[in-house]
Amino acid sequence: MSPEDLRGWLHLLSCVSRGAARRLLARHGSPSAALDAGSAGWAALLGPDEAAKLAQPTVDLDRLVQRTQTWLERGERRSILLVGDADYPAPLLNIADPPLMLYLDGRRDLLQQRCVAVVGSRRPSPQGDDNARHFARGLGQAGFCVVSGLALGIDGAAHEAALDTPGGTIAVLGTGLDKIYPLEHADLARQVARRGLLLSEYFIGTPPMGPNFPRRNRIIAGLSEGCLVVEAAMKSGSLITARQASEAGREVFAVPGSIHSPQSRGCHHLLKQGACLVQELEDLLAELPAGGLPRTSPLSLGIDEDGAAVVAPAPSAPVEPPDHPLLRAIGHDTVSLEQLSQRSGWPQDELNATLLDLELEGHVARLPGSLFQRRRQA
Repeated sequence: MSPEDLRGWLHLLSCVSRGAARRLLARHGSPSAALDAGSAGWAALLGPDEAAKLAQPTVDLDRLVQRTQTWLERGERRSILLVGDADYPAPLLNIADPPLMLYLDGRRDLLQQRCVAVVGSRRPSPQGDDNARHFARGLGQAGFCVVSGLALGIDGAAHEAALDTPGGTIAVLGTGLDKIYPLEHADLARQVARRGLLLSEYFIGTPPMGPNFPRRNRIIAGLSEGCLVVEAAMKSGSLITARQASEAGREVFAVPGSIHSPQSRGCHHLLKQGACLVQELEDLLAELPAGGLPRTSPLSLGIDEDGAAVVAPAPSAPVEPPDHPLLRAIGHDTVSLEQLSQRSGWPQDELNATLLDLELEGHVARLPGSLFQRRRQA
């Protein structure tokens, strides 16, 4: 990609939504042609706010272009994949909102492998961790690329187990590829970049932000022929991924567990909704038809579109809020980061990381103005 083309793509995608960008590209063919069309060529395709941003970007476009070029130059296997490229993975084209531009670091050829997503809790039981490794290793040995999100827990176990198998592994990030999250997986990310593939749709320099993680889950689901949920609580990103996989016509698999374990309730919910029960690797492989995607109709998984509210537990088994020091410090107020730092005595870097964990778990809501509030439990 030439520097001019890169600038055009970054200009377009930093100013308008993906839906608006798709409309402009469908009409004009390329970012440069869309930008050259001017307000007259945008009139029926953009609202006034997006048209104003496209005409006069509010981001520092020069800095974004330079940051991206520098990142590309510092890695031999770093590249950008566009929606019109010949090797853009066909399964992603069949989801409702395919990413228009992907940043890659590692083995680009893995995008042409048959893939299966393995996802689950960030705080798995020892058995859940073992199960994730067992199934991920078995899938990789069978030639399937294991796709997950580099999160702590099940995701990390799946990546580690599949890394040196014939199928390999792809980690889909919810940050820019230069901002690895969580930091505990920095070394794992380096290993995946060397032997597998790191992938993200977010601009280089994008830090961890709560809403981006549920959105990236559609890529995990879209790349994959099926989605295996190993362990999951009722409020979890794993159920969002499962819903998105089902809506894309992929098979959903779930590993059963103890009826007394909160980490099994999400899997049991999926099984009630029609997901395939998996006890052995053969259960999984038997449902992945040779050479094609699963033949299922979407399940009604009942998970909110933006990922903020998922299926509530049954009244007979209410979810108790965790006894977490930060939740106690927030109380029932709306608080700023500074106020919370004063109340808790925590340094802001640790505070930010923990707040993001609580936000992803559904215990904390991030409000405009960098304010935080406890979420009401079902």
